[in-house]
Amino acid sequence: MTLAFDVPVTTSFGTLSEEPTPLSVQTAQYRSLIDDGAVVVDLRSAQARHADGALLGAIALDLDDALTLLTPGAPGALRSASYEARWLLITEDGYDAEQLAWHLQARGVRGARFLVGGHRALRAAGITGAVDAAAHHLFS
Repeated sequence: MTLAFDVPVTTSFGTLSEEPTPLSVQTAQYRSLIDDGAVVVDLRSAQARHADGALLGAIALDLDDALTLLTPGAPGALRSASYEARWLLITEDGYDAEQLAWHLQARGVRGARFLVGGHRALRAAGITGAVDAAAHHLFS
């Protein structure tokens, strides 16, 4: 069974007058988000990246360390971790990325989003290859 959302999943952090922040990204939105400056964070295991192909140019992080590394001001956080960061989180099936996106948004990183269906959805859509680290373009 494939789980898919017709509209982005949203969360409601902020004031009531603010628009809810999207939490999810559909596979069809993947390339445009990268073109617009989102940074892909590949949270799959090294073994999965080796077996199914790495997203070259993406930041590859261990899922267990990702919350700390992507949270601004956390001890050991990446230099690029900021409240304005636009992280596109990808796990194998999307479920762990959803949880991480929710936690990052709860910590004020409103640009944290997850790819619905994860890397499996990218493969099913025929989107494979690399994210160019300089221009963040996907080649397939």
